[in-house]
Amino acid sequence: MKGVVTIKGLEPCAVIGCYDWERTLKQRLVIDLAMTTDFSAAVQSDDLPDALDYAAISQHIISFVEATEFQLLEALSAAIANELFKNWPITQVQIDIEKPGAVKTASSVGVSLRVEQSDF
Repeated sequence: MKGVVTIKGLEPCAVIGCYDWERTLKQRLVIDLAMTTDFSAAVQSDDLPDALDYAAISQHIISFVEATEFQLLEALSAAIANELFKNWPITQVQIDIEKPGAVKTASSVGVSLRVEQSDF
């Protein structure tokens, strides 16, 4: 029984960007996750150890992102996917990352990555 666990609006700050000025400061990112996993055990037990713990995942991903220094959101999104696949029983993930204020004429820019565990 597959299902999707979502986490929306994580707001880590990280060094991200290609321009020299971006390499000297941390910028706020907004990250949404949609993680496909097997719900069977959680449905039967109604117990957190059989489910994805979204509080633990949120804390882990914020800490992970804040320790990175990528140039591209594309590379960061793939690193987040890899980190999720390494640590939780997830078969597919969609990662949406926004970088508010990166372009003066837009409220936000971003990327979206949908990837299967088998792709890693």
